[in-house]
Amino acid sequence: MRAIRAFGTKPELIVENWIRRLRISFERHDHSLPGRPDFVFPRRRKVVLVHGDFWHGWRFPLWSKRLEHRYWRAKIERNRRYDRLNRRALRRRGWRVLVIWEHQIRKKPYETCLKLKDFLRAE
Repeated sequence: MRAIRAFGTKPELIVENWIRRLRISFERHDHSLPGRPDFVFPRRRKVVLVHGDFWHGWRFPLWSKRLEHRYWRAKIERNRRYDRLNRRALRRRGWRVLVIWEHQIRKKPYETCLKLKDFLRAE
């Protein structure tokens, strides 16, 4: 478990590289915001969350039964609940939220980068 990173994951580094190429200033993991978003764009009132497929439960209902230990099922369910609550809290505070999933970066990097670019450039 020590090898699991909370910050600076490969997907995050890829997204950070895309943002830097767009030459848009950002902050990382703002502790004053719900859920400590991965990328914060204060002047634009936007945040980008980069979610790992396993830890944040991409399509979790389809594969949750295959988890052998109840601990992991409960952990991922808790993560999903926190993610939902944090997104809602951010929106209530006036932030626009974009969630980018690990599989999107891996399988469709070009389309995902365009989605990010459109999100950041839109008013």
